[in-house]
Parts: sequence; structure tokens; C-alpha cells
Amino acid sequence: MNNNDVIKTGITDTLLFRQIKIILAHVVLFTAALFLSFVFMNKMRIDSSWFPFPFLPWLGVTLVVKLIVFGKLHQFQGWWRYASVSDLFSIMVGANISAVILVCIYFGVRTLMQLKGISSETFVIDESTLLLDWPGTVVLVCSVRMAIRIYFEEKQSSSDDVKSKRVIIIGAGDAGESLLREIERQSDRKYHVVGFVDDDARKKGVRLHGVPVLGMTASLKEVSKENDIDELIIAMPSATHKERRHVIEQCQGTNLKFNIVPDLMSLASGKLSVSQMREVDINDLLGRDPIKLDIDLIQNFISDKVVMITGAGGSIGSEMCRQVSQFKPRKLLLVEQAENFLFFIDRELERQFPGMDIRPIICDITDVERVDHLFELYKPEVVIHAAAHKHVPLMEANPGEAIKNNVVGTRTVAQASAKYGTANFVMISTDKAVNPTSIMGSSKRIAEMSIQALDKISDTHFVTVRFGNVLGSNGSVIPIFTQQIAAGGPVTVTHPDMERYFMTIPEASQLVLQAATMGKGGEIFVLDMGEPVKIVDLARDLITLSGFRPGEDIEIKFSGMRPGEKLFEELSITGENMQSTRHAKISVWENVPTDKALLDDAVMRLLQAADQKEDHEVIVRIIKEIVKEYVGDVDSQKLLADLRSSDIKNAS
Repeated sequence: MNNNDVIKTGITDTLLFRQIKIILAHVVLFTAALFLSFVFMNKMRIDSSWFPFPFLPWLGVTLVVKLIVFGKLHQFQGWWRYASVSDLFSIMVGANISAVILVCIYFGVRTLMQLKGISSETFVIDESTLLLDWPGTVVLVCSVRMAIRIYFEEKQSSSDDVKSKRVIIIGAGDAGESLLREIERQSDRKYHVVGFVDDDARKKGVRLHGVPVLGMTASLKEVSKENDIDELIIAMPSATHKERRHVIEQCQGTNLKFNIVPDLMSLASGKLSVSQMREVDINDLLGRDPIKLDIDLIQNFISDKVVMITGAGGSIGSEMCRQVSQFKPRKLLLVEQAENFLFFIDRELERQFPGMDIRPIICDITDVERVDHLFELYKPEVVIHAAAHKHVPLMEANPGEAIKNNVVGTRTVAQASAKYGTANFVMISTDKAVNPTSIMGSSKRIAEMSIQALDKISDTHFVTVRFGNVLGSNGSVIPIFTQQIAAGGPVTVTHPDMERYFMTIPEASQLVLQAATMGKGGEIFVLDMGEPVKIVDLARDLITLSGFRPGEDIEIKFSGMRPGEKLFEELSITGENMQSTRHAKISVWENVPTDKALLDDAVMRLLQAADQKEDHEVIVRIIKEIVKEYVGDVDSQKLLADLRSSDIKNAS
């Protein structure tokens, strides 16, 4: 016999011994229930009228019936320390079935004895005794099981409370109650639940499993301080992002950590455990409700087609790759200039979508010959153009590169699409293209105008999709704030009134695909970005989520607006220039057509200025000819001085 056989035999013997003990315990409890029934019905006396006859014969019958019934209900296989409501319900069912069978047996035997003329005087039992045995069985078996569970929980609680983190559960509903039970089941208890808070005032003072509801969310800071709380756990699976954010804002000025539980269905089904709770992140506060997509339309748009994604290694581009891959394109072309980003997204997709034909391609989209070669070789049917320079201050300092990449690069890929018969071209644009105040924003607006003009003379459907900032994108405000907090601060905000729209990267990417399926050519689609968020409020929320106090542990400094920035971006899906679509989160912007000849001439002069001297003043003047609403600083010397001043201020 090898070691594994020895182990298996040992386990089997242990389980068998444990099951025998459970059966014997039930025998004792069933005997006690019947004995007490006889005692109660005989005025608390033990005499010859019922003991040993008819008690002992009837006890034999009772034990056989109850052991069989309870065995069929798997009552000899559970762990009593984990007794639950379902176990108690099974005990009641077992007692009911046993009572019915025993009553039938008793009257059946009595009737049979009478028919055969057998004296039944020694087998007379008061019917009330039979009925009393039923509640006695339920009470004794349930009480013992619950007593054992309470004993182990109290023993565990007394040993763990010293080392456990003191927590408050936010939400005294089904999720909060389920979470409390999950925590109490843990053998290595990490948390000690001090109480609940809930916005329902009627619940204050109520107790769930002995744990009180201490107050409402508005008093969360005071309640946490009074009870020396270490962490908060948000148990509100149906709460909106706005409601979650309100909770965080209530706790500004504390050093509390925040966790959030999985959804109630997952928790109740046992798929997730308390150990899988995660920290609250900014997506929980700024994200939005899941969007509804027309999957069939997107499937027809992508499936079994050659799809090219430019800027495939960037934040938006890489997410577009993930979303597109789910719809099984025939071939996916990853076009990227930065080799490291391309390497990582290529490996990720190979791992997640094995067997899919993925081609990682190093390419500068301003290289006409290289782009032309790729289109001739692969003949992409769908092009999603995400490649762009996006950083406003950097593009103010390097205007020629903004023009070359955002304008010339877009025109190069778009013209190749038209030349080689691409069916659909989708350009990803930005809210900064609306009434632009920056080189970056105006370069994206010119790119929009260029593909709209090309749409009129091409069989390719060219569409543009605009949206604002995405949460966690490379170089965006949230990763910067996170790094500053990790370094101990300060967190730098340009202006106290600065506002931005935010959207999660997956949501933006999904809506881009949805909008692309609606396009017939030339449209500029605008995504619903929700409500704008003040950047300073975002900074405070991130500091609070990190367990620090804004203004005390981590300082917030205002560094001043940088060149090209504006206090708020203009991105509305309502108004006289907007038309609704069949999707509630997507609208179409009505715009004035552009003369292609005049546009081409201006773009050529713009490119010459970018190539020759990168003269900021000349570039701004030409941009103003094309984008009438653009407001730029033509004084390049003043701009560069402002940039240096801003850099020095941020560095200090």
C-alpha cells in the first residue's frame, strides 16, 4: 500500500467515524424528544403506565423511522458548526415526514391488533404524546446544532478579534447581511464587523446577526471615529457610481481604507469569497452603468474581415484590439510605431485569443510608402485609426510634430484606405477638437475635416467618433495623481475650476464600434460622456481612496493652466447642432462642409511650415485659416516662455 492509499484510507476512516458519531447523537436526541413527550403527557411522572411499556417498543419504531428519514435528507453528513437556515428547514421537513409515518404506523398496528383479536392494552399511547414528539424533535435537534455553531463562532471571534481589522459595512441590505455571514464563516477571520451604516433611517438601531446598524451614511466619518474603524466595506451592488462617490466624499479627512464586495449573485452563489474583495478604485466612482450594444451589427461589421488598428499599442488602440478580437476578424493588423507597446499587446492577444491571425506591424503612419505597401499587401476591409499625438502641452511645444502625425498621418492612412478599397474607416477624435484652443485639438479638427472631404470622392465610408478623457489612459491625470500620491505628494492640479469628462476605456471602445456600424460616410459621432468632473475633486477622491487625508497627509497644489488648456471641454450630445441616433449614448454632429481644394492647399502649406522651421506663429496662422473657431497664441516667444515657467513651477 503506497502513501496515497494510506492517506485515502485514513480519510475514509475519519469520515466514517465522524458519521457514526453524528448518528449516535441523533439517536440520543430522538430518544430524549420521545421520552420528554411521555413525561410531559403523564404529569411529569415516570411510572409503570408507560415505562418500560409502551415506551421502549415505540422508541424502537421511532428510531428506525427517524433515522431512515433523516438519512435520506442527508442530515448525517453536514458540519454542525456551519449549521444554516437550509439545515433547519431540512430538520423540520424530516420531523414532519417522520411524524406522519409514525402516526400511520401507530393507528395501523392498533387496527390490525383489533381485527385479529389481540389485546392492545399494552400498546396504548395518548395521541397527544405522538404529536408532542414532533416539536420536541425539531427543538432539540435545531437547538443543539445552533448551539454548536454559536460555540465555534464565539470561540473563533474571541481569538481573532484582537488581530482582526475593525470594519463597518456600508449597506444593511441583502448584500451586507450575506457579507457578514461570509466573514463570520472564515476560519482565519481578517475582519471584525463593528456595525453597519445605511441610508434607510428606519434601520438605525436594528441588528443583523447581533451586529447593530450604527447610523446613516452622512454620519459615517463620526461613526468611524467613535468606533476606531480601520476599513470600510461597501456592500451596495445596486448603487450607482454617483452614490459610491458620495460615500467616499463623506470620508474625506479620515485615514480609512475602502473595499468593495462582488455582486450579490456571485457572493450568494459561492463563486466568489470574501477573500476576493477588492479595493475601491476610481472606476467605481466615475464609471457608468453597463452599456447596451447591438452585438449583431458589430458582429457583421467585424467578423471574418481583415481589420487594421493604428496606434494598436496605446490605451485606446489596445482596448480596441481586445474588443475587436471578441468578434473574430479573419485577420487583425496591429499597426504601431512604439515597439514595446506593440510587443505587449501582441503577446496579450495571442494568449487570450489563441489561433487568431494577428500581425504585429511596426509602422510610422506618416511614411507614405510603408503605409501604401501595407494596404497593398493586406487589403484591410476595416480601419480603426487610433494613432495620434494627444498631449496638449507637448504639442504646443512641438507643433510641427502634431501636424505631421495627427493631420498628415491621418490623411496618409485615409488616402491608402480609399485607394485600396477599404470598406470602412473609423477615426477616433477628441473633445478638444470642439472650439479648439490648442495645437493638438486643432490638428484633430483638421484631420476630421480631411476625412470628411475624402468621403465625398471615395467609396470608402469615413466616419469620426469624438469623446473626452478616458480613465487610466497613458499619461492621463489619474496615473499621474497615483504616482504623486505614492511619492507622498504633492498632487498638482492646474486650476481649482478645471473640469473634464471621463469615460472608461472599454466603454469608449465599445461605443466606437457601435457608432462605426451606424455610419454611412462623413458623419462625426459624439459619445455621451455623462457629467463633467472637477479635477480637484478627483484628486481629493484618489487621496481618500489611498487612505490619506487631502490637505493634511497629501497636499494639493495648483500649478496654473498650461498653454493650450481650457477650463472645460465642450462635448454635448444635445443642442441645435446635434441629431440623435438609435443609440441613447451616441449622437451625430451636424457640420458645415469644407471645400476640399482649399483644405488641401492649406494643409500643404501647414506641412511645409511644420517641416521647414516648425514656426509656431506660421502654423497658428494657417490653422486659423482652416479652423475658424480656433483661438491660438501667435506669439511663439511668449508661449515658450510660458512653457518654461510652467515646467519650472511643476518641478518645484
